[in-house]
Amino acid sequence: MKFFVDTADIKEIRELNDMGLVDGVTTNPSLILKSGGKIDEVTRQICDIVSGPVSAEVTATDYDGMMAEAKVLARIADNVAIKVPLTLDGLKACKAIRSEGRMVNVTLCFSANQALLAAKAGASFISPFVGRLDDTGIEGMDLISEIRQIYSNYDFETEILVASVRTVNHIKDAALIGADVITAPPAVLRSLVKHPLTDKGLEAFLADWAKTGQKIG
Repeated sequence: MKFFVDTADIKEIRELNDMGLVDGVTTNPSLILKSGGKIDEVTRQICDIVSGPVSAEVTATDYDGMMAEAKVLARIADNVAIKVPLTLDGLKACKAIRSEGRMVNVTLCFSANQALLAAKAGASFISPFVGRLDDTGIEGMDLISEIRQIYSNYDFETEILVASVRTVNHIKDAALIGADVITAPPAVLRSLVKHPLTDKGLEAFLADWAKTGQKIG
């Protein structure tokens, strides 16, 4: 499973990339706002760090507007994936952008039917939002299972990119289901390494090592 980091924070991206934990990056208008930078400059910086897909989102809601913005975003770098909303205009734009050979991430997916439409439109990635579904009392991971089944039934090449990831259990469950990608905030990715028994074991080993009075090297 591939790990994308859901942030536009250059420092965080560079640190996680240096650890080998970043296969790609997802951004959105809210994350660009939080970064304090201009979308073209921030996206270009990210693409200079990460060789994998970097999702940059259009803000137009009509087909012509999306296509115009997609052309601007595509000029930033070859690894930019154009992010479009799951609307009829968004699906039309997805098909057109894909026909030009550019990656497309269809976002704001909340149902299996929507995911099916995105795959039919040739999306590179579909982004179902599990955390936001959880907030409504619906089990978000059930949607991932449904999409995985549908895509496997028909050999769709669209990759399932699990978004709105809030916890390490979201990541574990996505991996068990067979999602292709998860995108998570830096703090959640860092939390994957944590376990109290790891900390306890390391503390015991270091205490015993100190008693030997030895040094390595």
